[in-house]
Amino acid sequence: MRQPTTKRLPFYPKYFVVLQLAMLFVLFVGKAQDGLKLEKPFEVTLNQLLKEKPLNYEDIDGYFYKYKKDTLLIKSFLEQAIKKKYPAGQIYALNMMGTYFRNKSNYPKAVEAHEAALELAQKVENKELEISSLNMLGVVYRRTDAVRTALDYHQQALEKAEAVASNSKDVKKSINIALNSIGNIYQALGQYDLAIGNFKRALASEIELGNNLGLAINNQNIGDCLEQQGKLDEALDYYRKSLAINDEMDNEYGRVICKNSIAQIYLKQNMPNAALVLLEQLVEPISNIGDKFIWTSVLHNLGWAQMNTGDLTAAEKNMRTGLKMARDNDILGQVIYGNKLLSDLEIKKNNYQQALVYFKEAERYENEIKSDQNNRYINDLILRYEAEKQTTEIKELAQKNELINLKLRKHQTTILVSALLTGLVITILFIMYRQHQSNYEKRVIGLEQNMLRSQMNPHFLFNSLNSIKLYIINNDKKNAVHYLNKFSKLVRRILDGSTLKETTLAEELETAELYLNIENIRFSNTIDYKIEITEGLDPETLKLPSLILQPFLENAIWHGLSSKEGEKKLRVTITPKNDYHIHINIIDNGVGRATSEKIKEKRVIKRKSVGIDITKERLANFAKDYQNDYSVDIIDLFDEKGKPNGTKVVIEIPTI
Repeated sequence: MRQPTTKRLPFYPKYFVVLQLAMLFVLFVGKAQDGLKLEKPFEVTLNQLLKEKPLNYEDIDGYFYKYKKDTLLIKSFLEQAIKKKYPAGQIYALNMMGTYFRNKSNYPKAVEAHEAALELAQKVENKELEISSLNMLGVVYRRTDAVRTALDYHQQALEKAEAVASNSKDVKKSINIALNSIGNIYQALGQYDLAIGNFKRALASEIELGNNLGLAINNQNIGDCLEQQGKLDEALDYYRKSLAINDEMDNEYGRVICKNSIAQIYLKQNMPNAALVLLEQLVEPISNIGDKFIWTSVLHNLGWAQMNTGDLTAAEKNMRTGLKMARDNDILGQVIYGNKLLSDLEIKKNNYQQALVYFKEAERYENEIKSDQNNRYINDLILRYEAEKQTTEIKELAQKNELINLKLRKHQTTILVSALLTGLVITILFIMYRQHQSNYEKRVIGLEQNMLRSQMNPHFLFNSLNSIKLYIINNDKKNAVHYLNKFSKLVRRILDGSTLKETTLAEELETAELYLNIENIRFSNTIDYKIEITEGLDPETLKLPSLILQPFLENAIWHGLSSKEGEKKLRVTITPKNDYHIHINIIDNGVGRATSEKIKEKRVIKRKSVGIDITKERLANFAKDYQNDYSVDIIDLFDEKGKPNGTKVVIEIPTI
């Protein structure tokens, strides 16, 4: 998956330390004046934390909550946790580092930190912190519009959280985060009703937990969905609820998000002056926070408001700044938004040609995000997830019904009979399945035996040994040894290949080359044969059923070329058909099938050839594993005068 590229933010340790000292001094003076006790310094808190070594997120966060936005202190905690062999602390610190990088739009660093936390949590089997790490990875990928990967992570988190026996507060929070994030993904796909359902479910649980931050986030997200559905007044109510909760918590970051959303509603309601008042208040706070994801949205909305109030110069400046920030940080949704706004701005300036350029750029990015393949995959996952949820709900209802029946002590006979019938049906189905498997295995073994018999038919063995005998009688030791060497190699390859289900194209072509060489010696080297493979195909990686070509080559030689007078040609070519199939063409210039059948009828001993039928059946089994079709076509060739001029066999084999 393509990872977003971000610029590293400048960091000045000297000024950072000075700022920290100044803040500590102000805090000390203020609290001393109020006659309050000073909080414990970081070292005391850290020592207490390393001594207690709590294992879940909430307990660790209780110690570290005041310091988790300070990267220097997080790094110090991480180093001490490693030194003291405290993996839960390491996982917490890594996730806090990842969250810091995410909020600074440094997504590759965020992914790196969260993946390290996830790996460690899985290693020490800390389920609660593993679930938390999965959710955090999902949030990072969602920020970069990588919805497929984000949904995978959140679904894993939700499934693992719901499977945990203990219903701890941390697990409940993780379930709510997963529900909220999956809702965000549904929202990105335009499935707003499904998204609102997830947000409201999370909202109810957050009320139960008394988690104000969760309440603020889910109210904000419901407002987003309603806004997308065009229900602007309802959306505004939810945004204001979220803003009130953020004000109560004194959460500056949440306030910026809510006010930006409210301003966006005002813009859609054609109240640009009201929007402008809000947005101008957000420029300084969001620049201090540094979250490029929200920053770009504020800049774009500010440009929109300025455009609608007639300040086109300022509007263009903010729109271009927002668009550059979105491109630099690979925030594709805001890249689309910025291009569309600039297109509208150029229309206001009567510059229609440039407006079209921006519009096409927005459309290009939009198509990139919403590719058919990605949407099919996501929708499949959504359907699977919803089906699993429905199945779980049905099971829960069935269990409740069973408990009621047990309490009332009614219908016991019905339940017992149903259980017996179900067991009987399952037993019968299992026996049928095992019987089917057994028949299939016997069929495969039979095909392998038939294949071996067809490859090593008595005529071929007798003729080959007879040729060797003639060389020996004629005292032609060199040719006898050469022929015997090739014959033994071919026999060994046939015996080895009969035990393999499939082989590489390279090995199959080597076997075919041996067979053609042996047969050509018996024909006094009168057959001009050649094997060609299209450049770009890798015969070492392409797979096909073992010993698949020999029956077709044998037919071409003995039914086509053996009875032909004059020049005898045989060509084997391998070409790609598409990304999923290759074509193997076997072409001879023999007498053709009609003439061959007439010759066969005149023979006293007639032998039915079963090699082609066995090969087709083996190809059918091979194609099932690849879930793609195969085909074998035998085409009669004719010259310009309409006379038979050989045969062409086209074998289409799946590769993926």
